[in-house]
Amino acid sequence: MTQIGTPTAARTEIGSPSFVEWSAVLAGAVLAAALSFVFLTFGAAIGLSATSPWPNSGLSAKVIASLAVFWALAQQIGSLMAGGYVAGRMRTRWYEAGHEAEFRDGLHGGLVWAVGVLISALLIFATAGLAARTTADLAGKAASSGDAMDLVVDTMLRPTTAQAGAPPAPAGAAAPRRAAGAPAGDETRAEISRILAASVTRGSISTDNRTYLAQLVAQRTGLSQQEAERRVDDAVNAARAAADKARRAAALTGFVTAAALILSFGAAWWAALKGGQHRDTSIPARFDFGPRRPLRPTT
Repeated sequence: MTQIGTPTAARTEIGSPSFVEWSAVLAGAVLAAALSFVFLTFGAAIGLSATSPWPNSGLSAKVIASLAVFWALAQQIGSLMAGGYVAGRMRTRWYEAGHEAEFRDGLHGGLVWAVGVLISALLIFATAGLAARTTADLAGKAASSGDAMDLVVDTMLRPTTAQAGAPPAPAGAAAPRRAAGAPAGDETRAEISRILAASVTRGSISTDNRTYLAQLVAQRTGLSQQEAERRVDDAVNAARAAADKARRAAALTGFVTAAALILSFGAAWWAALKGGQHRDTSIPARFDFGPRRPLRPTT
């Protein structure tokens, strides 16, 4: 007597050899990437509206930074949670019961997280490139006034009060060397920036470079050699402080990004489990992640 296999076994043999339904994964990932892009744009608009160039108006920089960190976490977790739920709900090719079904639902949420992160990274790079090109077209060849090293060089070469208020020299007067208070050329400023950057990288400035910079400062500000050397030391310390601030900002950005990725992976996995449970119990999609309701008996 020939034994006939169960419907489940037959469905397993006839079905697709892959346990991963990429259509559901891609649908959830595209939805998550789109929501993330919308949330980021909305958050940027809110951040710009909360700032103001006028004193005692708008939120402080610390408050805005805290809100930005919170929004970066919330938008990524929320968007990937929605994508994971869609993937778990749409996974209908394989129907297993028990822990195996839950694991495969959660795995599809994890795949949504992986694909969504890649899509979001591509969108961020493309948007950043477009913004950079637009800024370059608008700004032209103008230098950035917010550059930290330029500000350090400006402070170091700033003339004293007496030199700044001195009348200009006659047009026909001979000038054997650059007059005190005259602005430094681009080549000189670039050389000073390179020396300061190298001193920050090495951790100290050499005696020759310190003496050379002090001579440049003395020529352009009218200060004595000792006062010029003191200004050079202040400039080196300011460059170190700017580099340390940039390092701490980069470290904070890295930690926030890593935390958001880890939390969003767990959120996508959990949402996919919920989507699979709602699929199996035929619960309507009402954005309700509460306890499961029993099915009504059919007559």
